[in-house]
Order: sequence, then C-alpha cells, then structure tokens
Amino acid sequence: MNVQWYPGHMTKARRMMEENCKLIDLVIELVDARAPMSSRNPDIDALARNKSRIILLNKADLADPKCNAAWTGFFREKGFHILEMNSRTGSGVKSIQGLVQEACREKIERDRRRGIKNRPVRAMVVGIPNVGKSTFINAFAGRACTKTGNKPGVTKGKQWIRLSQSLELLDTPGILWPRFENQAVGERLAMIGSVNDEILHVDELAFSLIGYLEREYPGLLTKRYGIQNTGDAVHLLEEICVNRHCYLKGQEPDLGRASRMVVEDFRSGRIGKITLEHPEEWL
Repeated sequence: MNVQWYPGHMTKARRMMEENCKLIDLVIELVDARAPMSSRNPDIDALARNKSRIILLNKADLADPKCNAAWTGFFREKGFHILEMNSRTGSGVKSIQGLVQEACREKIERDRRRGIKNRPVRAMVVGIPNVGKSTFINAFAGRACTKTGNKPGVTKGKQWIRLSQSLELLDTPGILWPRFENQAVGERLAMIGSVNDEILHVDELAFSLIGYLEREYPGLLTKRYGIQNTGDAVHLLEEICVNRHCYLKGQEPDLGRASRMVVEDFRSGRIGKITLEHPEEWL
C-alpha cells in the first residue's frame, strides 16, 4: 500500500517553524505512542538543533504498556527528556512543568547568572497531524486555547500562548515530510489517523492492520469480533462482516464498511492496547 500526503500548507508551516526557531529555548515534540518513530517528522531534529528537547509519548493509554516502557528507555538513551501522557484525559500533564524546568536548567541558570529575571522559557510545540498537540496545550493550560479535532490539519497557523510567568508555548500546525521513503511508516501513519482518510484505500489498510494484529497480538480480533483465527486477512475480514452483519444487497459481505469499523476500533482502543512498532526496528 503506497501512502503519500503532503498538502501545500505544510511547506508554508515548515518555513514558519524555521523562522521561529531562533525565538525559542525548547522544543516539545508530541509523538503517537502507538508508532513513536514513524510519527516523528525527521525534519524536526534539524530544525531543533541546539535546542533543549522533550518528547511526549501521547496517547499512551492506547498503546501496549510494555512497549511504552521500551520506547521511553530508547529515547532517554538518545538524550531526550521523555514522558508518557494522555492529553485527552490529562494523565501525565502535571509532570510536564517540572520536566520543562529540568530540560531548560542550563538556560535558567545562565539567565540567573546574568541577572535576567522573570524571562519565561519559550517552547515550540511540534508534531505531525492528529497527534494531539492542541489537546495537549489546552490540557496543560487548563483552558481552551486552541482548536481541536479528531482529524489531521485542524491547526493552520501559529499562536503564542502564555501559560505562566515562567513559560510561553508556540503552537504550530502539524506537518509531515514530502515523501515517506519507507512505506511501512506511511502505512502506520494512516492507521493512527495522521493521513487524510480520503486519499486511502481503507480495505488495504484494514488488511495490513489485521495481518499485523494476527502476528503480534493473536487473540485480540477473536475477543473483539468473535471470529476464528484461520485464513488470511481477507478471510478474517469476511468473517467480521458475518459476525457484525456488514452486508451489501444480496448478502454480499460489505468489506468497505467492515474495514472502516476495524480501523476505527483500532484508533479508539476498542480492539486493545496496541503498538505498531518496536525500538529494535530502529537500531
């Protein structure tokens, strides 16, 4: 399955981020805990060179807890400050202020030595579409500062948000990169909802997802849909059609409807706590 999506506004957003990097002390990068490396824009490391860094494993409640722990260790070894969180429920949000102070300790101490008082840490919040940046900012601020939505591309421009005397956040649009060289990355991004669904072949996506779940999380599909774990992904999807009464006229299985159901059930966590990749794949 070939997945590519790079709307024109993302080029403008990337230029805006480049221009604003000189104004900030810290980059807070949100990634999706279900695909932590695939949901990292590789351009961010270049944009954030010489800046303090925090990675937030967002949507950690939807991911495999053992994998969350493994990814936390992976990023920590690479020198990032790292935290598991769920911006939708607010889990982990209270720990972020302390993490900001820790990540920017040198900057804060340097200001103190120079006699600079009450200069806030300025942090840029970055991440790919639909990773939860705006929801995170609203949860962190304790008020509705930004628009949110369960689809990619809600945030279109930048906005500065003053959270306290010691911290200001710059919200930025979610941006991807021009081409996914590794199609497994594009597929994972499609699965977690960071690519516009309108350009996808949802049945192919469901086949890939079902195949992965059968290999890595055997039993979850049976538990959710009551199917027998026999046959290939197409056969399993047909079984789901039967058990969930997804039919076209003439009792023909409605694979499209069942595909959309499986993908949405994965995204919402109804199938289970699932992670789509492991650190050893990226060593």
